[in-house]
Amino acid sequence: MTLVAAVLLGVIQGLTEFLPVSSSAHLILARAFFGWNAEGFGLAFDVACHVGTLAAVVAYFRRDLVEMAAALPGVFDRRASEPARRIRLIAAGTMPVVVFGVLASGLVERTLRTPVVAAVNLAAVALIFFVVERVGSQQRGERSVSAGEATLIGCAQAAALVPGVSRSGATISAAMFMGLRRDEAARFTFLLGVPAILAAAGKESIVLFRQGLAPGEGPLFAAGAIASAIVGYLTVKYFIRYLGGHSLRPFAWYRLALAASVLVWWMSGMPFRG
Repeated sequence: MTLVAAVLLGVIQGLTEFLPVSSSAHLILARAFFGWNAEGFGLAFDVACHVGTLAAVVAYFRRDLVEMAAALPGVFDRRASEPARRIRLIAAGTMPVVVFGVLASGLVERTLRTPVVAAVNLAAVALIFFVVERVGSQQRGERSVSAGEATLIGCAQAAALVPGVSRSGATISAAMFMGLRRDEAARFTFLLGVPAILAAAGKESIVLFRQGLAPGEGPLFAAGAIASAIVGYLTVKYFIRYLGGHSLRPFAWYRLALAASVLVWWMSGMPFRG
């Protein structure tokens, strides 16, 4: 992999981690189409890019996170402050992805990180976008979310471990189905994603620390992380603004078009080079 390829993958990660189009699917497809070294730069490189997007979301929500950190001592109070209540909701929403990650992450990595699986899920979740845009009331704010609803949104986040689903797409759709406004759904689900991204990065960082990096890999990993951080910050900022007055339908049509392209490529017998 060249430096240009590493930066391009970082840009893809920064865009697709927060847009509802699936970062894992795009990284898998980029490697498959362009023949980049998927063995040398597989999940470990994805995690380096996730570190960049984690930095992006932490930078954007820094005030919220500081308030939550300050409210931590009062998280179990009956009359908890709004930041303390948000901590409880995020904790409830994080549990499903922890359980699913422990039980099924190996299966996902061994059998589901393929272009065809990514394409099928891209199309399936696109149809969900059309449904939630039609049936969601989109009248509620984040403050109305209960612990049970946060857990259900967390289940949607756990499903996003499967390539093609999309963390933001699944969680925003779940929140909209419960009646949240699009921008409020995005804010809550981006904050909900912080522990999951942090846990994934930490887990794979331990593996990388044990294995070490081959000569020349460090700069490539750093380039991908920096690119994903810069692009990720801009994506969060402008995507939340976009959702204030626009629907998910354009992303649904994009997902369907990409899925169709992948399936046509596969059915034509053209090899994936990843």
